[in-house]
Amino acid sequence: MRDDAFAEFLNELKAKNDIAEVIGSYIKLERKGYNYWACCPFHHDKTPSFSVNSVDKYYHCFGCGASGDVIGFIKAYENVDFNQAVEILAARAKMKVPARDERSAKEAEARKRKKDRLLALMKDAARFYRGNLYSGGADACLAYLERRGIAPTTIKKFGLGASLDYFSLPSRLLSLGYSREECLESGACSQSEQGKLIDSLGERLIVPIINQMDEVIAFGGRVIGETSRAKYKNSRETALFEKSKNLFNLNLVRREKRAGPIPYLIMVEGYMDVISLVQAGFSNVVASMGTSLTKEQVRLCKRYADSVLISYDGDFAGQKANLRGLEILKQEGIRVRVVPLPEGKDPDDVIRASGPEGYRRCLDAAMPLIDFRLRAAQSKYDLSRTDEKREFVREAIGIVREAESETEREELLKRISAATDVSMSALRRDYEGAPAKQPEPVFPVVVPAEDSVSGERKAERFVLAACLFSKPYAKDCDIGSLEFGDETLSRIADFIRRGRAQGNLRPSGLFDEMDAEGELSEVLNLDYADNLDGARAERYFRDCLATLRLRSINRKISLCREEYAAAETKEEKGEILSRLAELTRQLKNYRN
Repeated sequence: MRDDAFAEFLNELKAKNDIAEVIGSYIKLERKGYNYWACCPFHHDKTPSFSVNSVDKYYHCFGCGASGDVIGFIKAYENVDFNQAVEILAARAKMKVPARDERSAKEAEARKRKKDRLLALMKDAARFYRGNLYSGGADACLAYLERRGIAPTTIKKFGLGASLDYFSLPSRLLSLGYSREECLESGACSQSEQGKLIDSLGERLIVPIINQMDEVIAFGGRVIGETSRAKYKNSRETALFEKSKNLFNLNLVRREKRAGPIPYLIMVEGYMDVISLVQAGFSNVVASMGTSLTKEQVRLCKRYADSVLISYDGDFAGQKANLRGLEILKQEGIRVRVVPLPEGKDPDDVIRASGPEGYRRCLDAAMPLIDFRLRAAQSKYDLSRTDEKREFVREAIGIVREAESETEREELLKRISAATDVSMSALRRDYEGAPAKQPEPVFPVVVPAEDSVSGERKAERFVLAACLFSKPYAKDCDIGSLEFGDETLSRIADFIRRGRAQGNLRPSGLFDEMDAEGELSEVLNLDYADNLDGARAERYFRDCLATLRLRSINRKISLCREEYAAAETKEEKGEILSRLAELTRQLKNYRN
């Protein structure tokens, strides 16, 4: 299919999937005027800041800046790529997704067929494991679950199962018609040194790993009894499963989110911690499955809550790699607190020893990350020894330097003083005299240009917003004659120019051409309440146009001066002076 034909298909797809109806099937919308409003599903929102414009067919959050059309919403909410979002909407509208050409059609169909086969295989494997658990051959697994206090209803909720040996699963899958290659590609099976097909997690308690689409994508296995084998093991990474891009229990958290806002997520390390906490009534919990947090996992968290409580094992404080990994949460704008647990205990240990109330007390004692780092540093030293006290003070001051405010630094220094009996004046002298630590950011930090918050940038945004939303006072504005100091703003201006020329200016069309973030989000933010309406907005629009045109004239004057300095002939200089005189006249007219 040609690109223009595929574009026609997408237009029809969007037309048949009314954006308010689609979003309303995920979150509760309330109509106010010609827009619908809700608490934003992409950040923790206490008051409705999420707007759905059913006329122009786009959504925008005035809190976090999330924006897009109906395809963009499905991508963000379901955490899927563009093609998957199109497939979801096509199924909803009972439309068939065409391919752009015959070759890509065959390739797309082959990929989909392969993925569907692997997902079906994993689902059948999960059913097989679950049947094993109560077959009479998994008494050790059942006894283990009973010792852990895991109820039958919880076993069912998480689809727990058992692998009885290394050969039953491959045999079962082959009997169901799956090929040897599919068994290996799924990750459920592997190959022995002798070339035989074996269960990758043979002789283990099995925990299905389910994604947010309720699809089984991998398995975790727990050895029962004493053995030299690793206690926990995941099936290997496959086309279905990348551990760094998934979180355990996200499928159940997604259901929780649909029922209402989630104030925070609890992040634990392993499956059994999740299972124990969910059974105890803490439903908003996920597991990183033993890895240091990745950017992809953090961004998954951000879709469900803007605050995360880290509840790792009680001895994780000394693991510097884990502590550094938590900085990713802060860099992504998530509020981070760390739950202090008894030394050597994990959340499941606390639940079993003290019940839900005991764990709730731990949650209530959660502290900011920097406070926890200070506490972790202190636990490494014997402060009754002078040399170790000095080492602690040196390390602690380095931590204090990373505080975000003077108030926070002052508070932390007081804690150090109380713990060490070192005076505040001495600590301040050490703090002020210590060499500044050069941070090593995980991600490059983009520093905004100086003019990003200037009057000129605000004027650019307002002019574009008024033109984009077709305000009457902006209809005669020649958008093509204006210059913009940002690439995104220039692209928005070009979009408006083209839309006007074609007589089909639709704001939602922008999301087909650019990401809904940065300057586009700033422009969309202006379409709020009466920012763009009324006599006051019209006067401000005229002022903004004057600001941009004055800037353009001044730039041209500067260029003329440079050309004049470089000119070699009298004729060249005369021509430049004529242009300069005209520009100077225009400048005076605007200023008057």
